[in-house]
Amino acid sequence: MKKILLIFGTRPEAIKLAPLYRELEKHPKVFDVKVCITAQHRMMLDQVLDFFGIKPEYDLNLMKDNQTLFDITIDSLKGLDKVLDDFKPEMVIVQGDTTTAFTGALSSFYKKIKVGHVEAGLRSYIKYSPYPEEVNRVLIGHISDYHFAPTEKAKENLYREGIRDNVWVVGNTVIDALFTGLKIIEERRNLKHDIESYFASFFDFKKEKVILVTGHRRESFGEGFENICNALKEIAMLYPDIKIIYPVHLNPNVKKPVNRILNGMKNVYLIEPLNYPYLIWLMSKCYLVLTDSGGIQEEAPSLGKPVLVMRDVTERVEGIEAGTARLVGTKKESIVKEVINLIENNSEYEKMSKAVNPYGDGMASKRIVEIMKTI
Repeated sequence: MKKILLIFGTRPEAIKLAPLYRELEKHPKVFDVKVCITAQHRMMLDQVLDFFGIKPEYDLNLMKDNQTLFDITIDSLKGLDKVLDDFKPEMVIVQGDTTTAFTGALSSFYKKIKVGHVEAGLRSYIKYSPYPEEVNRVLIGHISDYHFAPTEKAKENLYREGIRDNVWVVGNTVIDALFTGLKIIEERRNLKHDIESYFASFFDFKKEKVILVTGHRRESFGEGFENICNALKEIAMLYPDIKIIYPVHLNPNVKKPVNRILNGMKNVYLIEPLNYPYLIWLMSKCYLVLTDSGGIQEEAPSLGKPVLVMRDVTERVEGIEAGTARLVGTKKESIVKEVINLIENNSEYEKMSKAVNPYGDGMASKRIVEIMKTI
């Protein structure tokens, strides 16, 4: 059997690796699979693990108050040193561009262990946007031995940097997770009832239009978030019958401006961060999405939801080119203008909602596992 270790530490990583883990588990005669979490994020990570039924064999439990990138990097490397010596995997799998993914790749390189990179090849080509993810994924790309790219463009980015061996275009596992997650909700009737009951206090999803908002990126802290919040305030005033639901990130750089500017608006609901099943259910019922999240740019189009990306640059340009998403930046006027366009102009809305999602068909994990059997 091939000994495989999945290393991750945040909710997005867990979501995107959960379907791959479940697929690997279907082949117990081929793979000996174990999971190591750094718990770079604790509570939000645990929710995803519980939902997908994943029980890590190793838990570094690193999260602490006011942690810095230095803390996460140093503590991860020290913890992973011991984990790798204990399990002695033949391959380590990391996902995306977090600090955990970077330290997972780096520690494996130090131990001369092969690294597989899921969601390889994303690039903005701007060093500090997104920060620190852009540099993380470049470094991971040059450390890794196997590259599972979500799109042709991601593959081209790797080729441009001289990474040409062992590169496969497989789609994005976040779509696998989305379809799996919605199926789990339907199967677990109590969970579905709890979700519908929770949101019933905010809106009637059969009658009312809802705008889902997520925003937490570091590069938007300060003026960017002030602009985003003021845009949401104007939209709420222009369309009092439309509900805006914003699960607010726990970071004080997000919470403070959001609450100061938007608290008290009758049709704006500032709620706690949502568990993954609650989020994808809401995404499936909303009218459109305003976000700076990478994953949601990929997920929402699979549900026919237009995405307005509140960032100045995005490494997920495929969605922009395909017409499933639009880059609106963090300027108030631009955000308001594009929301008005999608509310007032039905043909524009239909064009975006029916555009083909370039990020995959929900079969990425199966493709990756078939490749892993051969390497």
